Amino acid sequence: MNNYVLTVTCPSTRGIVAAISGYLAAEGCNIIDSSQYDDLDTGRFFIRISFISETGTGLGSLRDGFEAVAAPFSMDYKFHDGAYKMKTLIMVSRFGHCLNDLLYRWRIGALPIDIVGVVSNHLDYQKLVVNHDIPFFHIPVNKENKAAAEARLMELIDQTDTELVVLARYMQVLSDALCRKMEGRVINIHHSFLPSFKGANPYKQAYQRGVKLIGATAHYVTPDLDEGPIIEQETVRITHAQSPDDYVALGRDVEALVLARAIHAHIHHRVFINGNRTVIFAPSAGSYASERMG
Repeated sequence: MNNYVLTVTCPSTRGIVAAISGYLAAEGCNIIDSSQYDDLDTGRFFIRISFISETGTGLGSLRDGFEAVAAPFSMDYKFHDGAYKMKTLIMVSRFGHCLNDLLYRWRIGALPIDIVGVVSNHLDYQKLVVNHDIPFFHIPVNKENKAAAEARLMELIDQTDTELVVLARYMQVLSDALCRKMEGRVINIHHSFLPSFKGANPYKQAYQRGVKLIGATAHYVTPDLDEGPIIEQETVRITHAQSPDDYVALGRDVEALVLARAIHAHIHHRVFINGNRTVIFAPSAGSYASERMG
């Protein structure tokens, strides 16, 4: 049996769930997991349905037939194959903790993505990437070649049919053009000290101010630097007895965890962009296990 996911957003009104569930039932599909949210502030409705086709109906047929259901409700909808692995391009600079964590989760099957390559403006992690049988692309970036470097990156995205770009501590700013081209498909990770502690050594600055919480934020990238819709956040507590090095170590751990969670939610179509915010449906116990997040 084929396992599919249907995601829908539309103006809120009566009858949406009945129309969707009735169509799936008529097509021989059995719903195994469903989450929905009605945003009263924006008047938008969001739903994610995981279902099994018990009669072998394919995605093409389901899409074609669903248009008649979607039109009266002005639905924006997508059908997804649950077995499909999203083509993902990872970008990194000189901090490798997030890259290492993602490669480990990918290798053991906890993060089911198709890594089409790793891009870096440095050569620090070339051997690590190649040893995983993943293509490594060195694209140096400086003031003189920034436009050419980004043109090469956009060319690479097109050549590899990249569907998701992950900035795993990539320390270069992407252009507005690239952010718009990949809107809702570029995820970044950073510490949660912004905007208080900017620039070099934010953890040292936090230590000097006696900060008691270290956090990380994963968000979609927009032309507004570090202000895109937030996908995932986490914090860890620290005490007066811990050193600046402890701050850095704890920061690395929470950054890696938050980034992995954000990617996991995105590739399983659990994230809906809702203006400047996001609607995120957490997996149920059964679906969480089947989606294999470590």
